[in-house]
Amino acid sequence: MEILAPVGSPEALVAAVKGGADSVYLGGKRFGARKFSDNFEDGQLEGAVNYAHDNNVKVYVTVNTLIKNSEMADAIAFVRYLKDIDADAVIIQDTGLLRTIGRIDIQKHASTQMGIHSRKGLEWCHENGIDRAILSRELTLDEIRHVTKDAPVEVEVFTQGALCYCFSGGCLFSSIVGGRSGNRGECAQPCRKKYSSDGNSGYLMNTADLYCIDHIKKLHGIGITSVKIEGRMRSPAHTYLTSKVYSMIKKGETGEELDRMKELLMTIFNRGYGMGYMNGVNTVVQPLYPDNRGYLIGKAEIKDKRFDPQGMDINVKDGLSIFRGEDKIGGFKVTNPGRITVPFSIHDGMYEIYRTYDPRIDEIKNIFSGVPKFTGTKKIGEGRFEPKVVPRNKKKADLSFYVSSIKVLNAVMRYADRIYFELNNETDEAKKISQKSGKEFVTILPRFSPLDEMVDGPVMVHDPGQALAASGHVRYGSYHMNMFNSMFPNDLDQTTLSVELSKNEIREICDRYSGRLEQMVFGRIELMVTRDPDMKSCELTDERDYSFPVYRDDRGLSHILNSADLLLIERMGELESMGIDSFGIDLRKRPTELASKVAEAFFRRDKNKKNDIVKICGDITYGHYARGV
Repeated sequence: MEILAPVGSPEALVAAVKGGADSVYLGGKRFGARKFSDNFEDGQLEGAVNYAHDNNVKVYVTVNTLIKNSEMADAIAFVRYLKDIDADAVIIQDTGLLRTIGRIDIQKHASTQMGIHSRKGLEWCHENGIDRAILSRELTLDEIRHVTKDAPVEVEVFTQGALCYCFSGGCLFSSIVGGRSGNRGECAQPCRKKYSSDGNSGYLMNTADLYCIDHIKKLHGIGITSVKIEGRMRSPAHTYLTSKVYSMIKKGETGEELDRMKELLMTIFNRGYGMGYMNGVNTVVQPLYPDNRGYLIGKAEIKDKRFDPQGMDINVKDGLSIFRGEDKIGGFKVTNPGRITVPFSIHDGMYEIYRTYDPRIDEIKNIFSGVPKFTGTKKIGEGRFEPKVVPRNKKKADLSFYVSSIKVLNAVMRYADRIYFELNNETDEAKKISQKSGKEFVTILPRFSPLDEMVDGPVMVHDPGQALAASGHVRYGSYHMNMFNSMFPNDLDQTTLSVELSKNEIREICDRYSGRLEQMVFGRIELMVTRDPDMKSCELTDERDYSFPVYRDDRGLSHILNSADLLLIERMGELESMGIDSFGIDLRKRPTELASKVAEAFFRRDKNKKNDIVKICGDITYGHYARGV
């Protein structure tokens, strides 16, 4: 089993190698999911690969963002370049990109952004030329054991570092609300913000970092190929310490040296640690603070600016920060042993004491000082991507309604060509009603299903494994499939375009894709879906007073919706002229009055009904239709 370390800079590469990592993952200046880390210039990448290989360390390069048609040629050229410089693998999210680079002889790893979390997901990887799958971080240890038994490809599991609150690859919160797409490497981390709900206020979606050191032996016994450390945007010293701790545990080392390294790791970056979902479906949230506070030493009563450190591991030159609840009072460096004097004004009372600096960290930095200059001679060539223009049958688009109750189903039935019904205790009855009315009925499968749950009849799927599990069914792809370019596989009966695409990008795909396409035109876009059991049905309100509805489904997943409704009724003719085959209208968890007005307005293509809809909805948005990402 390999220890896979994050590398966000040349210094971090040396730190990972010195720390004992077996492999590293890093990115170039484009196409990586950590756009704001330092990353590597093109020439540096060749030197970095050579340096790592000289030290018997493998290099996996991230090409794990969604790729636009206009970027595909450059992305293909970049992958060819990575093959030429002997990178060991590329990490990919975009299934369209995967199709275009199939003949390039380089190993391909499925990013966790692909949503691989079931046996069928691993089978899909094997059938599509993927050598390794990086599993979704929502899986429990028992589920990992079940999913990976006799796996046809290598399997990688995150065990350390930041944890996304929602399913990776499915987060639209940063994009829709903040204009920065996590799927494009620009996540603004809305989950680290403060929210209020039902009288509670705090960092309600702020996850504690993964710290699964105690599970390394179990994962090895299951047959996991690689344990992965997150942290390309963290310091080289953090990279060294995580690499060192994990490599020591892999070797079976114990004792004071390992304990010292663990303590330093918790000092250099710490916003709370937890096991994620590894031990079961427990909350992953640490709601008190979202930032790095260092290592919690303990609580102390401060009186007259002084406190007794007895029982606390505090040494001269340590950096301390003092907090009371959410508020940082101040920080200072310890200059004298014994009773400690706080060098700034502070009221008497109880406070939390954190160590934010340990002088031993400077000693560690010396281990990986003197970073060589990484250079190379090979250049990125020109990529070619010239998909043929495909004539589309431009006609009046179908109306497909997303529904979750019988009441709303009855309200929209007369206007519908197709019903997408959420899997719940009314599904069977809804199916009978729809079929009696001569309407196509499609069951929306759960967003997350490690057991590859399936039902009879047409289904809506959300990830590659689910699509494979539904082979033999009529299959509709949701916008969580992240169709972002015209190379997206044409093996579904219909696919919904990504809601992050602009008008021009939609037109580009329509001109070059032969399969049926759906465009979302109304509803509250699903910003996040989380497995966190503590997120109940509620309204989440942010610090700007925007309110985001949350509902919990029958599978224990919580869906966080946008505060405003997407409304593209004025764009229907424009979209039909591009060749869009179906309009998606999401009316789940909505009142029947709104459902009736929306259904009739879209059925009649009546732009004049927009104001009536707005009166009921409140805020509306055009989403990314005009701006893109």
